[in-house]
Amino acid sequence: MIPHAAAPQRATDGPTIGEAPESDQPELIAQSHERSKSYGLRSYESPDFCPVQQSELKTQIERSQSLFTHALPVMETLYSQIVNTQSMVILTDTGGLILHSLGDDDFLAKATKVALQPGALWSEESRGTNAIGTALADGKPTLVHGSEHYLEANRFLTCSCAPILDPYGKTVGALDVTGDHRGFHKHTMALVRMSAQMIENQLFANTFQDVVCIHFHSRPEFIGTLVEGIAAFTPAGRFLSANRSGVFQLGLSIGALHAHTFSSLFGLSMSQLIDMERGAPAGIVQLQLPSGVKVNGRVEWKRPASQIAAGALGGNMTGERNTAPVRQPCGELARQPAGLDALDTGDAQIKSVIGKLRKVIGKDITIMVLGETGTGKELLARAIHADSPRRAGPFVAVNCASIPEALIESELFGYEEGAFTGARKKGGIGKMVLANGGTLFLDEIGDMPLHLQARLLRALQERAVSPLGSNKLIQVDVAVVCATHRNMREMVASGQFREDLYYRLNGLVVRLPALRERGDLDAVAEKLLQQEQGDGALPISESVMQLFRSYHWPGNIRQLCNLLRTAQLMAEGAPEITEDHLPDDFLEDWHARHGAEPIEPAQPTASSATSAAPPAAAAGGTQPKRLADIESMTIIEAVKAHNGNISAAAKALGISRNTVYRRIDEAEGQPPRGN
Repeated sequence: MIPHAAAPQRATDGPTIGEAPESDQPELIAQSHERSKSYGLRSYESPDFCPVQQSELKTQIERSQSLFTHALPVMETLYSQIVNTQSMVILTDTGGLILHSLGDDDFLAKATKVALQPGALWSEESRGTNAIGTALADGKPTLVHGSEHYLEANRFLTCSCAPILDPYGKTVGALDVTGDHRGFHKHTMALVRMSAQMIENQLFANTFQDVVCIHFHSRPEFIGTLVEGIAAFTPAGRFLSANRSGVFQLGLSIGALHAHTFSSLFGLSMSQLIDMERGAPAGIVQLQLPSGVKVNGRVEWKRPASQIAAGALGGNMTGERNTAPVRQPCGELARQPAGLDALDTGDAQIKSVIGKLRKVIGKDITIMVLGETGTGKELLARAIHADSPRRAGPFVAVNCASIPEALIESELFGYEEGAFTGARKKGGIGKMVLANGGTLFLDEIGDMPLHLQARLLRALQERAVSPLGSNKLIQVDVAVVCATHRNMREMVASGQFREDLYYRLNGLVVRLPALRERGDLDAVAEKLLQQEQGDGALPISESVMQLFRSYHWPGNIRQLCNLLRTAQLMAEGAPEITEDHLPDDFLEDWHARHGAEPIEPAQPTASSATSAAPPAAAAGGTQPKRLADIESMTIIEAVKAHNGNISAAAKALGISRNTVYRRIDEAEGQPPRGN
């Protein structure tokens, strides 16, 4: 799946905001209006504004537990990209019931008037044509703008929605961005589709255990990114499932793929794959799809759940080799850190923090890490674990802000079979039990619901937990490290955090400085590049480092890591990273804060179209820098894969033929057809 491609702007225009979108699916809207009439709805009538009871909403959330848990962090990231745009992010179940929402306060007040809130049902049967209900009814990403809504009451809205599929291709919910129709932005749908695919990939990654996962793409640099294909096989080679990108690249439906094995799809036996991987540079193996297309692959050997629960960190399912490393989000190491020494890059504040920690590690003293978002609190917690006597035990992280309030109790303490509606057969193991013998990291502890703080305090004091629905106590031996970006003293004073739990957790309190406050920025940047690229990392020019030193870094180390990863790709073939390789938004932000005119990216001309085209269209070109570049590259690759058949490529990508033609024209530097 790729983002829904919107109509291109003229070369002299910026993104159009507030204009009605060019609809690629007028027939879909017309059919939805007909269905709405058949449901007995009348466009002038007021919709039913009564949400379900809280108890019923909680039950529905529990039934969608896996979707809810994996969607929340993605929703927060998506919301951060559209904040202050009179919009909100919405998650629904497969029936269109809103499970969770995030939004701008001023728009939430308007949204409440049409029942855009948790507990409200937005199926077509109840609301007529709307992006949520219509996307779920048609099973495809849907944009409904202004007057395209069936009910007049909803016509002040613009909604972009994408269904979310489970690893077996079944719709389990939908992700939607809804906003004021006057603030419509044509890239919103692309963000929604990409975010839905992120949720799907995370669901996929956490569904299968004791399997072999193949991560593949025709371009090796896209392995580990959103557009990679993923296919899961049993150790014997039987096909289990594939994500959307994997299904597209393999060129077969999920149903057809179940008739295949690893050998029939990739032309190798499992033993040959193991031999090939052992000698593969950077762990990347060369594979061939049934279509004859050659792809690059990375093999991930996933351990059985029983080994994970027992805290086995060493081997894979064969017991012969370690699990292949998996790319971690920015701000975390892709491998277990060597310890606190690895974090000492010359800053006096960090050195002082490390010195304090060394005196208490292994002494049964709880550690609380304070600091802004992105300063590396989890990285520090992992380093503490690596230097502790518990280093051979598990390190289990729990983000108290990303787990919904209705589910955090079962996540932390576990539950017995039948403890609540939708609970897994045989129950679930809580994070505290999984961390037995190791370290439990409670991230964003300040966001833990007040009623659970008493249970956590009792569990820490008694060193035992009682799963939901059970009367038995399970003894646990864990070292606790917690972290937060909040002011805990103020929270205690205002009654938002229990005073007794606060003093139980703050045995030693250390504060990580923000990146702008550190004196080792040069060393941190160099280390991040080495960590990402190894010996292939490019040096950073002095002019870029001067920009870095004067920047305020609101996203701290996580922001710097993402920026450097992008710049390294942009600078491929260059001797060093220069300003030309930095993202436009970073440069605009820097210049805006320093009183200079923002840098405008150069517009491509027909003569420069070859160099400006995405890598798939021009050999030796730079890596894609903008969302439109990635869209164009993917579309052009799809057309090639279908031997130039525009209709087949459009159908495979879920977009219109006009969109395919437009993106091809853009890549070739030609005016859009029909202009």
